[in-house]
Amino acid sequence: MHDSILHILNTTKTRIQAFGTDIHTEEPQPQFQKRNFIAAVAAVRADGRVPVIAEVKPASPGKSFREIPPAVAAELAWEMEEAGAVAISVLTEPGVFRGSLENLNAVRKTVCLPVLRKDFIIDRLQIQEEGSDLILLIAGILGKELNAFVDLALEKGFEPLVEVHNREELELALETNTKIIGINNRDFETLKIDLATTEELAPLIREYDLDHGTSHIIISESGMNSPGDVRRVIQAGADAVLIGSALMESDSVFEKTKEFVQSLCWRE
Repeated sequence: MHDSILHILNTTKTRIQAFGTDIHTEEPQPQFQKRNFIAAVAAVRADGRVPVIAEVKPASPGKSFREIPPAVAAELAWEMEEAGAVAISVLTEPGVFRGSLENLNAVRKTVCLPVLRKDFIIDRLQIQEEGSDLILLIAGILGKELNAFVDLALEKGFEPLVEVHNREELELALETNTKIIGINNRDFETLKIDLATTEELAPLIREYDLDHGTSHIIISESGMNSPGDVRRVIQAGADAVLIGSALMESDSVFEKTKEFVQSLCWRE
């Protein structure tokens, strides 16, 4: 695992230790009904558009995009929704990615779309921090605990999005009750991005579903910078894409989101 990922995990552990008795230990009671991400993906695909999970992303390892306080997070999410995004992903890791739970709250109150909490979840207490429609669980981090975390997320009312990077992690994911698998094209060891990761793993999920009578939503994550990139992973078998950096680096989040949503109509 890359040093930057290990650093994030260490700071996350320190943050959890600081929770003490301050965090609520009872089940959170959100003031909303969970929004159906799976139905939203199906509706967008039926309309001939690409289901784009647009990400509110202040920074990534070694790179800062922009300062995003809650009011700005809400504004960006609104633009993404208006441009046709199927869901909004919000970074809540406060160190390297400079995200926050406050941003998650602001976005969830502003848009009507499903909202994904994207963080490095390593402790059950984190699942009780805040309500959202979906929550990211990383197979390469949780390992043998993944199954228990997926079941806990479902019990608490979250839709778990299980992220994998290779065949071994995919095998772990397929053993859980998750309905959504994210294929991260960024290697956890080198941080290099290769869209061939989706091309390798997506067919394995389709084959598994055919053999077992199951159905998974496949999301391709990381490395999509153009409509051509999006078409490539969709043709490989992805149902949806998660895009953050390309949106944050653009002059217009609205126009860039719209461009990706309409990728199947573009010809480069």
